Amino acid sequence: MVSGQPLLNLNKERVFMKLTVPFMAIAMLALGPLTSAKAQSSPARSKATAPSTISKSSTSSTSPTTATSSSSSPASTSPAVSAAPIVRTDVYHVHFTKAALGKATQLADSLKRPNLQDPMPGHSLVLRHQDGDSWDYAVIQHMGPTATVEAVRPAPSPSVRDLSDWHNDTFVNGPSWAEFTKAMGIDESADKSKTTGSVYVVSVYRPAAGHREQLEKMLGAPPASGDTSVGNVLMQHLEGGPWTFLTIARFDSWQEYGTNQSNSVAATSKGQGGWFQLREHTSFHNDTLTDRIFP
Repeated sequence: MVSGQPLLNLNKERVFMKLTVPFMAIAMLALGPLTSAKAQSSPARSKATAPSTISKSSTSSTSPTTATSSSSSPASTSPAVSAAPIVRTDVYHVHFTKAALGKATQLADSLKRPNLQDPMPGHSLVLRHQDGDSWDYAVIQHMGPTATVEAVRPAPSPSVRDLSDWHNDTFVNGPSWAEFTKAMGIDESADKSKTTGSVYVVSVYRPAAGHREQLEKMLGAPPASGDTSVGNVLMQHLEGGPWTFLTIARFDSWQEYGTNQSNSVAATSKGQGGWFQLREHTSFHNDTLTDRIFP
């Protein structure tokens, strides 16, 4: 009995080793897919964060690496270079008014007189309705970089107040006065007598919901082929009327304006041009033909 004990122990050890090896193999096989899954999940997280990194970096024009990364991405649909933002540095007061019966001439004379209480007396453009909206005169008054509305201010005299049947007022931002006057043909260096025959088209627009940026981009684009305007300004609503953008386009003469309209109609008949583009982005607009009475 004693001499058989070591043999029995040896047999037990062999049996234990035979059972242990398969169990270890099974355990390794079970852990293998888990390790592989973890290894494969790591790069997926890196890819998920890559677009946000490129997006943030692509706003900088000084990183050539970023430009390469964003342009090489097949999923990217945004243009590589975005349009420069429109610069509006100054505030303007836009005044539309309808003359009382028989008072059109007197109202025009009143509007042409500079108001010494304005921040920039004499910095104004007065336009007279010829065809379009229901107002008779439009006054675009330059206010400078800021505008202030005071609770206590002198009221107009009854003789001046009764010249107008109704009016509305809107504050807008727009280009500098120098840029505005150059576009409108009334800058200090210009001979204003040469632009007295100019025609001005005053337009107001309200974008469709979600189309504000597209409409602004369209209105701020350079004149298209066939457009005979010689000066354009784009202004944006700050406070007041139920519209968002105001544009003023200047033409040298009624003949030039007629040519412009002829070109526009020809493009529209071919299914092209601004007529169709405008109707993709705006819910309301109107255009009014005017001439200039001041300065």
